Amino acid sequence: MEKQELRAAGSLAAVFSVRLLGLFMIYPVFAAYARDLSGANPYLIGEALGIYGLSQGLLQIPFGLLSDRVGRKAMIVFGLILFGIGSAIAAASRSIDGVIIGRALQGAGAVGSVILALVADLTAEENRTKAMAMVGVTIGASFMIALVLGPVVANFVGVSGIFWLMVVLAAAGIAITELLVPTPRRVRVHRDAEAVPALIGAVLRDKELLRLDFGIFALHAMLTANFLVLPALLRSTLGLSSQDQWIVYLPVLLVSVALMLPAIIAAEKYRRMKSVFVGAVGVLLVSQAMLYVDANNLFVMIAALIVFFSAFNVMEASLPSLITKCAPAEAKGTATGVYSSLQFLGIFVGGVVGGYFNQHWSSGGVFALTAATAFVWLVAAATMKQPSYLTTRLVAIAEAGVADAETLAARLRQVPGVAEAVVIAEEKLAYLKVDSRSFDAAKAEALMRAPGGEPHLA
Repeated sequence: MEKQELRAAGSLAAVFSVRLLGLFMIYPVFAAYARDLSGANPYLIGEALGIYGLSQGLLQIPFGLLSDRVGRKAMIVFGLILFGIGSAIAAASRSIDGVIIGRALQGAGAVGSVILALVADLTAEENRTKAMAMVGVTIGASFMIALVLGPVVANFVGVSGIFWLMVVLAAAGIAITELLVPTPRRVRVHRDAEAVPALIGAVLRDKELLRLDFGIFALHAMLTANFLVLPALLRSTLGLSSQDQWIVYLPVLLVSVALMLPAIIAAEKYRRMKSVFVGAVGVLLVSQAMLYVDANNLFVMIAALIVFFSAFNVMEASLPSLITKCAPAEAKGTATGVYSSLQFLGIFVGGVVGGYFNQHWSSGGVFALTAATAFVWLVAAATMKQPSYLTTRLVAIAEAGVADAETLAARLRQVPGVAEAVVIAEEKLAYLKVDSRSFDAAKAEALMRAPGGEPHLA
């Protein structure tokens, strides 16, 4: 990547990370803190933990679409202001209702889709995948760091202090956006990076994409529901307060990452994606069954956590890859936008329904719920088609080459390794789905030459 592109991707990844750090730091410590809030009960604690997912899931795509009109950086700043205001309300509140309002406002700052669209604005087609990967790695790292860091920070400043820290992180994100993130020369729609309203219906009718959408929904519903009861169980089995439970999370996460890597290599390099995917869902089911059977046993608890987070990490890495493989060439951004919205709605449902089950049937009810969710997911995953192992490539085409888009697309489909080709004349781009092992890039360039200049293969 060019220096300017590295700066853009790095600074936007930093904006993403400061926001996610704040959101995820409270996961391991919130349930214990919320018990002492006025009006709190297990159901409302679950609602407070998950409510940000509702506003985030509903506003994720609209924020991205609005940024096409009013500007990316303006929407990111606006979203971070909402996030900061919500954090301040949650920090100052001494009632569960006040925290719920604050958390809903936090989620209303749904800038994730805008950040990805801005990454696309600031990077060339041939470097966009690398830039998106940089942001993706940041998201995964932020989650794991936050789970360990949250209890440590809470030990010094309390959970209300974490919410105040989120205000500081929001301000830091605004500063990074204004001072370090370059301003794009022009803002345009990127079908590979953002949702296109006209394509949402087709994406929602695609059964394979819906299976994956349900997967990310179920995964984060299970995660959120688990954190409603895990802190109390760790306290009863290990005698650790929620502030000291980083001692458990750190080694568990390190071991889970080590176990994840061979699975991802087998899935991608040796093309065992479906077997790894279905196996990981089965492992998630086993982890929840272990917790349901004997969560008060120390060894069962630790083993179940390792099993759960190993499979969780596999899913966090493989689900976005599967979305890319399954989505139509011109609808990758739309499919990703719907997928992201379902992820956050899963957080909301996991919090609300998990809270309800916790209130009426305690931790056993929660683990019965998550085990049932995993079982339904396993059935859906087992019936999925073998993934195509195709990747999305973009071809920037010369002005003269867009006159007959259908002819151009037909020529591209004849190139070895090209499974799909869609030419969008107004964007001067061709969206391809290719098998990287057999794709003949040189022949694609040769076939795509048009009067007035040669197209550039991304």
